[in-house]
Order: sequence, then C-alpha cells, then structure tokens
Amino acid sequence: MRYMTDARSENELSILGFGCMRFPRDKAKTEQLITAAVEAGINYFDTGYIYAGSEVTLGEILHKNDLRNKIFLATKLPHQRCKSYDDFERIFQEQLERLKTDFIDYYLIHNLSNLITWDYLCDLGIEEWLKEKKQKGQINQIGFSFHGTKDEFMKLIDIYDWDMCQIQYNYMDENYQAGRVGLQKAHEKGLSVMIMEPLLGGKLVNGLPKKAIKLFNDANPDYSPATWALRWLWNQPEVTVVLSGMNSMEQLVDNIKTATNSKPDMLSENELAAYEPVISVFRNSYKVACTGCNYCMPCPQAVNIPGCFAAYNTSYSLGFVAGFTQYLTSTGANRKIQYRPSNCVNCGQCEKKCPQYIEIPKILLSVKKRMEPFWFKPLLSIVQKFLG
Repeated sequence: MRYMTDARSENELSILGFGCMRFPRDKAKTEQLITAAVEAGINYFDTGYIYAGSEVTLGEILHKNDLRNKIFLATKLPHQRCKSYDDFERIFQEQLERLKTDFIDYYLIHNLSNLITWDYLCDLGIEEWLKEKKQKGQINQIGFSFHGTKDEFMKLIDIYDWDMCQIQYNYMDENYQAGRVGLQKAHEKGLSVMIMEPLLGGKLVNGLPKKAIKLFNDANPDYSPATWALRWLWNQPEVTVVLSGMNSMEQLVDNIKTATNSKPDMLSENELAAYEPVISVFRNSYKVACTGCNYCMPCPQAVNIPGCFAAYNTSYSLGFVAGFTQYLTSTGANRKIQYRPSNCVNCGQCEKKCPQYIEIPKILLSVKKRMEPFWFKPLLSIVQKFLG
C-alpha cells in the first residue's frame, strides 16, 4: 500500500480509503472486508452519522478486532439536525458511543455546501465548539464534505482554518462541483483532500456502456474499468485519499492492487487520451447524474427515486430492455403498492436533500414518459397476474 502524508498532522494515510456508506447487509461479510483491508494496509475509514447503521457496525467491528488504534477514523456532523449549540455535543457524544471510541481523527461537517450554512452554524457557536473539541483531544483534524458550486467551495475554503476537505471527483466530474480547480486550491492551502464518488456510485464500473468498455480495453486490456477510474485520480499529486465503498473481496483485492501500483504522473499520453472518448460515450448514455446515495429517501409518496433513475439510465446505457426490466423490479411490479414516478405530488422534499442538485420531480416526469409507454399498463396487469 502506498501512503500520503497529511501535511497538517503528519499522519501517513493510505491512498485507498474505505468508504463506509454502503456496507454489505451481511455483518460477517463486512467484518471480513474491514479486517482484510486493515491487514492490507488501508488505514483511513470514512463513515457518517446519517449512514444508516454504519457507525454502529464499524464501531463494533473495530472494537471486537482491536483495530481502533490501527486506523484513522473519519465521521461527519449532520448540520441539518443542529438547531442549537447543545446539538453539536449531543450528536458528537452519540457518535463516540456508536463508534466505541473517545476521539475522532477526522471530523467533517457533512455536506457543507455554501457560506449561508456556515454562517448559520457560526451563529450557533460551531467555531467555539470545534476549538474546545480540539483542545480536549476529542477531535484531531477538522474538515468538511462538499456538494455545491465551485464558487461556494472557493469561499468556504478560505473562511476557516480547515485541516482537510472531501469532494466528489472522478474523470466524469472533473469540472463538476469543486472540480479540479477546487482540488488544486485546497492542496495549495496545505489541506488533505479526500475523494468521494471516485466511481460515480459504481456507474463507472457496472454501468459503463459496452462501447466505453471496448474503448478502454483497446487502450489496455489488463485494466478493469475501476482501475481506469482510480488511476486517473492517483495520477494527480493533489489527491490524498480516494474513498471506495468496497462491498466484496474481489473489489477490495482489485483496488488494493491498483493502489499499490499507482503514483502521481504515472499515466502515459496514450492512456490519458483514452478517457476523452469514454467520457463522450458515457455522457450520451446517461441522462441523470444520480449516484444512488439515497439522501432523497424515503419519499413520502413511496417513489423509489434512485431505483427509477438507475433504470432510466440503464435504458440508455445498456439498452431499453435491460432498463425496462430493472424498472419493473425497482418499482414493485408484483406488489399492490407501487413505487412509480406517478406517485409523485411534487412536494419538493427530495430536491432539497439531493447533493447533486437534481430537479427530481421534473426528471421523474421524463422517466415516466420513457419507461411507461402506452402498452405499460396492460403489460403490468399481465406481469402482476403471472407473479400473483
């Protein structure tokens, strides 16, 4: 495993970090993955208060296997749930209990995306609270995760003496949100930069169009789609840690191999040139920039928003039949309660929560139009009758 030095703390961080938002449902499998990751040299683990069950699961596994002092632990403060100074402390103490620890190595304000939110938190006393936590040794490094515009990122990066930040970044999102410009700005200020969504919620692997896969194979058949995506990131010296939500041993082994053989400025001109046509094919195939993070869920009208968007995208990237089959499954074709776009009443709750700023109700209309042609209802009746 290769390591990067965190300039602020001098911590030696593995360039491959373990993203803990999407653990496998099987706890034994999760434990196996985490212990194997630590044994392989991965020492940065990233979770969050609102990741359902993640902090508790991670805390139990680290405690059971005596791994806490072998890793750097990162978690996040859900600022949306903070209405007073006391909320900071209440949530933090709950996190310590969940994670079975008495300190956090890297503590991030979750999804801090604009100056207005930061000013609101300052009015509640966030700066004083963070200072106190640092002085007591309960928090070592302070940062924020970001889903907003480039301009807002540039403002936020200068408004406080941050130690690190976490941004969404991959070869499809080079100029999206903070983007490459934000990455370079943070690096110039001496901040460690952690990368989330390196595979765009898995779409740069499992959802990569066949034509795009062929383009990569023509350039180098020895690299998997995940390898191409990760090497693009590790080619950039400003990247400190790349977070990957690995939920199988195969993914873990493949990513570790890629990390071990990666270094800044390693890509040849021919390899760099291979990304451009792949990006073009991907953009033509994907219509919705949904990463499947589920922040928009649950929908009060029971619409399976991520499922609808995934099927819609699949209908373009892998063909209508594949997308339609996925749509039937994700919207509950064999159930009395449907999870279809037609349930949407345009309440807007989902849109406020979306870190990608997708116009969800509007896009759901497009999904319904494509995925439910004139013959949809008769076919649905047949499917329901067949499946009972």
